[in-house]
Amino acid sequence: MRLREEERSQIPNLKIAFNNVFGYYIEVRNTHKDKVPEDWIRKQTLVNAERYITEELKEYESQILGAEEKMLQLEQQLFQNLMQQCMPYMAKIQENAQQLAQWDVLAGWANLAVENHYTLPKVTDGKAIHIEEGRHPVIEKNLPPDQPYIANSVTLDTEKQQIMMITGPNMSGKSALLRQTALITLMAQMGCAVPAKYAEIGLVDSVFTRVGASDNLSAGESTFMVEMNETA
Repeated sequence: MRLREEERSQIPNLKIAFNNVFGYYIEVRNTHKDKVPEDWIRKQTLVNAERYITEELKEYESQILGAEEKMLQLEQQLFQNLMQQCMPYMAKIQENAQQLAQWDVLAGWANLAVENHYTLPKVTDGKAIHIEEGRHPVIEKNLPPDQPYIANSVTLDTEKQQIMMITGPNMSGKSALLRQTALITLMAQMGCAVPAKYAEIGLVDSVFTRVGASDNLSAGESTFMVEMNETA
């Protein structure tokens, strides 16, 4: 149709497009609007062009939109038929899906541990957290290949060291250490291997934090760095 209308109107490079307001339309630049055939119906005027419709174009539009509606109806019908056929086996399907989901998670954990040299933690009934050479599981994956991750050790208990105060300049890893400790604790209680040389984790029932959410640890940017980049 486009080639035929170009030949009939002698307007080069006709553009036929679609929007939700007018449907399909023909766009003509102002330099060629004096060549527009009389049977074209103008629908919109732009700064550098005008948009038209034709009876033939509206017929094509009806056919296309009607085909899309029929496709949707057929898709819904096929889906409903499939659901009806599956209904007698739904309990087994759900049971198998649950088993596959568990295997998928466990296989993913195992693969993660092997690829990233994770360690199986020792989970105890005590209240101590002892992590040797712990790493943040996300940050270490985003470091350049030639940049090693600086591991950190953490020891907390109810007798000798109940609190740690960490100070340092911007982008020195203070928030990263806090978050990696919480992540390792959570991963250990999930039954997953952890990114550390050794980890002994006492059972916990909650993790309380107050961490600024403006930083971008995966990109190595502190809150201050993010704010400076946004300002620039």
